[in-house]
Amino acid sequence: MFHRILVAVDPSPARHSAVRLAGDMARLTGAKVRVLHIAASAATLAAVVPLEDDAEAKAVVDEALAALREAGVEAEGTVTTTLTTQIATTIAAAAEEFDADLLVLSPHHRGSLKAFINPRISDAVAHASRIAVLLAPEEPSVS
Repeated sequence: MFHRILVAVDPSPARHSAVRLAGDMARLTGAKVRVLHIAASAATLAAVVPLEDDAEAKAVVDEALAALREAGVEAEGTVTTTLTTQIATTIAAAAEEFDADLLVLSPHHRGSLKAFINPRISDAVAHASRIAVLLAPEEPSVS
C-alpha cells in the first residue's frame, strides 16, 4: 500500500509521535521513510532572520533517523530552509519530489482565534498536497 513515506518534523515534542507513527506504517508496509525538517526563517522589512541554527535543525533530523533505524526502518533525512510563509508548500513539494504516497506530520493545536488568523501548517499541507496526509495524535503528557 505505502512504499515511500515522508515524515515532516519540527522541534516540538509532537515530533516523537509523528516519527513513531511513520515508523509503524513503514514496518507494516515495508516502506522507505524520508525525514524532512524545515529550518524556517522569518522575513522582516530589513532582513531574513533564521529561527533555528543549522546544528539544531540537523539534531532534529538525526534524532528521528536514529529512532526509525533502531525500529528497523530504512530511513534517510534532510533539512530544507524556507520562509515561515512557505513551510506548507515546501513540505508538499518535498513529498512530491520524494514520490511519497503518504505524508505524516503532527498537528499543532492552538486557540481558535490564532488558528483563524494563521492557519495550522498541517491544515495548509493537507490542502497543498496531492497525497494522503496522516496527522499523528499528540502523546498524552506524563504526570
